[in-house]
Amino acid sequence: MTDNTWLNRWDDRYSNEEFAYGTDPNNYLKEQLVPLKPGKILFPAEGEGRNAVFAATQGWQVSAFDISSNGRNKALQLAEQLQTTIDYKVGELSTLNYQPEQFDAIALIYAHFPADIKSSIHQMLNQYLRKGGFIIFEAFSKSHLEYIARNEKVGGPKDIESLFSIDEIKADFPDYKIIELSETEIELNEGLFHNGTGSVIRFVGQKLV
Repeated sequence: MTDNTWLNRWDDRYSNEEFAYGTDPNNYLKEQLVPLKPGKILFPAEGEGRNAVFAATQGWQVSAFDISSNGRNKALQLAEQLQTTIDYKVGELSTLNYQPEQFDAIALIYAHFPADIKSSIHQMLNQYLRKGGFIIFEAFSKSHLEYIARNEKVGGPKDIESLFSIDEIKADFPDYKIIELSETEIELNEGLFHNGTGSVIRFVGQKLV
């Protein structure tokens, strides 16, 4: 079951007229997605839709989900503004009836699920990606706590268990050709809640089996 505190946090964050993380796509997602041949893509924990809507404008058939209906409402508003469409569901992954090998790509962009379920979510998502499909991942690393201590405006979870390590990604996605897997320092300028220097894990993998 969704923790109501968790749900309320995101509904509250997405309740303002302004977009919490802006309306431009994440830089890493854009860089990795543009060279790929468009197909079917899934955006978990997609919030207000900036990345899903971008993918739709690039010719992808886009599915997205989040627990926040406020996030969905703003995503659909953004899609309408950009004259495109996305399929956006509200709910927990296990209830959404995606199909095995349904997607050509899955984009996990700051998809920080609660610590106790994050690995099981990754393993569930793996089933929905076809052989040869791609994972595109960017999220805060465990080192990021040091950056939050210096500048809270950079955003991100404040408990180390919700943050990621290279070893966790290798364990969660074992049967992948690793195209990129690195921990790196980046400058973020995304809306109201991602501003400043942070530490992230970046991963692009191609599913082998």
